[in-house]
Amino acid sequence: MTAVAAAGTLAVAIAAGAAAATLPAGTAAAATLPAGTAAAPASTADAYLAVASGHQGAARAAQADTISGAQLVIDTERVRFGLQRSEDVAAAQATAAQAAAKAAAAGAAAAKAAAAKHPKRTVVTRQATEPSGSPRQIAEQTLRQFGWSSSQFSCLEPLWERESGWDVTAENPSSGAYGIPQALSGSLMASAGPDWQTDAATQIRWGYTYIQGRYGSPCGAWAHEEADGWY
Repeated sequence: MTAVAAAGTLAVAIAAGAAAATLPAGTAAAATLPAGTAAAPASTADAYLAVASGHQGAARAAQADTISGAQLVIDTERVRFGLQRSEDVAAAQATAAQAAAKAAAAGAAAAKAAAAKHPKRTVVTRQATEPSGSPRQIAEQTLRQFGWSSSQFSCLEPLWERESGWDVTAENPSSGAYGIPQALSGSLMASAGPDWQTDAATQIRWGYTYIQGRYGSPCGAWAHEEADGWY
């Protein structure tokens, strides 16, 4: 478009020079025409200007068509790449979901294998509200927690009286048995609580768990004590 405009300007300049050369100084162009003849364009330069203007208009139209075509291509590419990005996001999300599922399955399998390899240990649980009173009173209060009737205390009382005199710090110098139930060794009672060396409730709870697992009830333990001298 710049080239066309320059060419038009040069043509106008040439035409203007030619017109100036053919007309006498100070004479109007119309004076050379015979009477009754239709008026010609004001000057040859005007004709060249019209032609140049036509070329410029055509150039602008061509440029507009080119811009419109380029814009259409750009818009098409935007749509295409936009859709491609959406597909990429969907694919990435699907991959992440598959990876998470595999990790969860692997974790569950590992936990199952660990559980099979290391079975749960039986632990004596501490009650929310600890009984209070003397060791004998605490023992009477907690019998029912193990499913025993109060009559079982008539067997428990002589059993632990013979073993330890109901003393939380009683220790057998020969065997190392310790506490009210005379646990052998005393550290076994740590499963019932960290204060197993001095707390009567902790020792009694451990002693009940031992009696229940080995003899079923205090009276069963007392029967063994009377027959063999130990339980």
